[in-house]
Amino acid sequence: MQKIKSLMTRQGLRSPQESVNDLSPIESFRIPTKEELRELNEEPTDPQAQQEIINSIEEVYFSNDSFDIVKYELERLPPVLSLQELEEYRDKLKQQQAAVSKKVADLILEKQPAYVEELERVTSLQTGLQLAAVICTNGRRHLNIAKEGFTQTSLGLLANQRKRQLLIGLLKSLRTIKTLQRTDVRLSEMLEEEDYPGAIQLCLECQKAASTFKHYSCISELNSKLQDTLEQIEEQLDVALSKICKNFDINHYTKVQQAYRLLGKTQTAMDQLHMHFTQAIHNTVFQVVLGYVELCAGNTDTKFQKLQYKDLCTHITSDSYIPCLADLCKALWEVMLSYYRTMQWHENHDQDEAAVVSSDGNNVIGTEENSFDRNYVKKKLEHGLSRIWQDVQLKVKTYLLGTDLANFKYDDFIFVLDIISRLTQVGEEFCGSKSEVLQESIRKQSVNYFKTYHRTRLEELRMFLENETWELCPVKSSFSILQLHEFKFMEQSRSPSVSPSKQPASAISSTVTLFEQYCNGGNPFEIQANSKDDETEDVLASNGYESDEQEKSAYQEYDSDSDVPEELKRDYVDEQTGDVPIKSVSRETLRSRKRSDYNLNKVNAPILTNTTLNVIRLVGKYMQMMNILKPIAFDVIHFMSQLFDYYLYAVYTFFGRNDTFESTGLGLSSSRLRTTLNRIQESLIDLEVSADPSGTLTAAEERKEKVPSPHLSHLVVLTSGNSLYGLAERVVATESLVFLAEQFEFLQPHLDAVMPAAKKPFLQQFYSQTVSTASELRKPVYWIVAAKAIDYEQMLLLMANVKWDVKEIMSQHNVYVDALLKEFEEFNRRLNDVSKRVRIPLPVSNILWEHCIRLANRTLVEGYANVKKCSNEGRALMQLDFQQFLMKLEKLTDIRPIPDKEFVETYIKAYYLTENDMECWIKEHREYSTKQLTNLVNICLGTYINKKARQKLLATIDDIDRPKR
Repeated sequence: MQKIKSLMTRQGLRSPQESVNDLSPIESFRIPTKEELRELNEEPTDPQAQQEIINSIEEVYFSNDSFDIVKYELERLPPVLSLQELEEYRDKLKQQQAAVSKKVADLILEKQPAYVEELERVTSLQTGLQLAAVICTNGRRHLNIAKEGFTQTSLGLLANQRKRQLLIGLLKSLRTIKTLQRTDVRLSEMLEEEDYPGAIQLCLECQKAASTFKHYSCISELNSKLQDTLEQIEEQLDVALSKICKNFDINHYTKVQQAYRLLGKTQTAMDQLHMHFTQAIHNTVFQVVLGYVELCAGNTDTKFQKLQYKDLCTHITSDSYIPCLADLCKALWEVMLSYYRTMQWHENHDQDEAAVVSSDGNNVIGTEENSFDRNYVKKKLEHGLSRIWQDVQLKVKTYLLGTDLANFKYDDFIFVLDIISRLTQVGEEFCGSKSEVLQESIRKQSVNYFKTYHRTRLEELRMFLENETWELCPVKSSFSILQLHEFKFMEQSRSPSVSPSKQPASAISSTVTLFEQYCNGGNPFEIQANSKDDETEDVLASNGYESDEQEKSAYQEYDSDSDVPEELKRDYVDEQTGDVPIKSVSRETLRSRKRSDYNLNKVNAPILTNTTLNVIRLVGKYMQMMNILKPIAFDVIHFMSQLFDYYLYAVYTFFGRNDTFESTGLGLSSSRLRTTLNRIQESLIDLEVSADPSGTLTAAEERKEKVPSPHLSHLVVLTSGNSLYGLAERVVATESLVFLAEQFEFLQPHLDAVMPAAKKPFLQQFYSQTVSTASELRKPVYWIVAAKAIDYEQMLLLMANVKWDVKEIMSQHNVYVDALLKEFEEFNRRLNDVSKRVRIPLPVSNILWEHCIRLANRTLVEGYANVKKCSNEGRALMQLDFQQFLMKLEKLTDIRPIPDKEFVETYIKAYYLTENDMECWIKEHREYSTKQLTNLVNICLGTYINKKARQKLLATIDDIDRPKR
């Protein structure tokens, strides 16, 4: 009994009587715990036995819930208690309890899923019913609200809408009447606002409305008043149309055209427009010239206003000529630009209308009428182009002929040509005209002016060359001719505001026209005559270097600008104040490049002189004139070539002419160089006048294109051995010529672009036969230095004292080899000394070394050819001497291979040849002189050659030498 109670307690039951009212039949049972299950498991698991135990339970236990089991069992106890019987009865009850508990647990486990599922379905159903109740409640409430509101207001809305429509109609009529009453006020306001289309549209609408409401007495007199207003609008339209000629405004012109179209007078408007443009050209030029004439006269005398334009132009002074011409062209440009923009407006408008017509094919009559108007306007505008340009040409021509340009300065004359060239370009783009009137009026004056100018410049060039000390002009390493003022036109060729003289021909022929560039603002004639003075040329180095501390000590002689012309002084800019110093050259780089170029611790700036710079400036000025006046391009290029020819001839005359060394037959001067020099001398050099300076002026009249031959300045010393016979001056002169040739090569495409096709062979010949020969001048110029720098005669004397008929093979070379190498070391030292003054480029140092080595090798052969007696051991000594010379020489120079090395080796090895081989060798090696070949045969007599063979070989040598005589 206690176990039953404890089980009930663990299950959360107080007692059957206490819990039966609170729990449902299912909830009064729960799943047994593990302890209970363990106890249950101890009982028999046979279902049949369990069922028998359950059946043995008394019926009273299955009675109603109020049955008190404890009380029942206590009352059944016998009066006399027996422990054994009680224990047996207790065990029986425990078995019954275990069977019942197990049965209940099995039933619970069997029915639990169905219970859970049913419980969830009931819960869901309950929730759905609650939601349905809420929806039904809300729906009924909303239906009641809609029913009450809609029914009451719908009829009211319909009534108000009907009343509103009636009031709108009434208001519209009242507004129309009010507008008609205030039309004149509004029309005046619109005319003040320049809303011409709106004013006309309003006027026409008012006329139509007035006819509609003519039955009203308040607007019966409005028609006549509107007609007067329409005529007033047309007068103001004509005034507005005239404003287009000087300052085209697209919005303003659109309004005017729309207004004329509304009036149906498109063709009349175009006729009036052309009349206004013609009048605008006349009034503009007259007012501009009159303003300058009155300004120069210093008073406002009205007599000038009564003069004709042609007479008025003669009163312009030289000082005001260029500003007046510039302003004149500016004003005419504004007129032509307005005409161009007018045409552009009509082209765009016609395209828009054509697109609209193609999309809408209705109203064929109106379309044909508009097409007729468009064609009329188009033809009228195209015809007006040439007419307007002709008026402009005549006005400018009259102005040009009103003043003599012969006494103008070069810059002023160039500026006049610049403006006229730009105006000519405008005319070509405006109507395709070649502007023959302007071209012819300026061409003849330009040719005469330029010939005189060129003659003066050649004389100046001669003076510069004769006073030139051939000192280095210290320019920056980044120097370019484009940095000079005279070549700014090439650098700025892409700028839309650059004048023709500042543009190459290739840029002028660009697809972008002036009208396209300046369509939205600006003026192509906005050119400052003194713009050059406002600019600076940052081309000169401050002291010959650009920054490095290691270079401070050099070029000190250039710190003073006493030798710099005034033209360069005013453009002098100290680089230290503005430019970022370039990086210094590293020591490793200097070491690696030590032998490739002398004095490389200097910045490798171009080598040029003040005279070179002046020639380059002249070329820039010539190109400016050539680009402006293309018809005289050939004359200008021809004069430019004379500048280069004269400079080339001067350098050769000063430093390269030496008949003694040219007769060596080493081909120092190529045939092309000799031909070029002869041509220059015949066509440009006045040899007769050069001997008689007093006859220079007379000769200039007789031979205008010839110049006296220049003379080297007495300040230039070319005879000092310490300076390597003027090597510094020779380097500056020759390399400045090479630099000048490089600049001409750079300019070739620009010159070729403006050169007439028929004259292009001249330009090609000039470049192929003259410009390209500049570098060839190095050989004769530096050969003179190489011939004097080393004492070759002393070497011949030393070789003559050597005994070559020795009987033993020598292991020590002769003294003359050391003497010769010492000469080369001294030459290298002096070369380094010179390089401290002037950078010696790699090609120059190579040519110098090549010349010296070549002369030394030929001297060796000449010395060997003077030998009277020589043994085989003497031949070996010759080879030993030469190999020693080569070994030491290769340490002094990087030139490989050694020049004329084979020339010496082949001559030495020829001693070993037999008779037949000697004859073939003599015929193949004609580079040796007759003396050298003869000596070779005589020395070999008795060794490999007998007397008969000797005579035969000498005869062969004589046959070879005969054509040379």
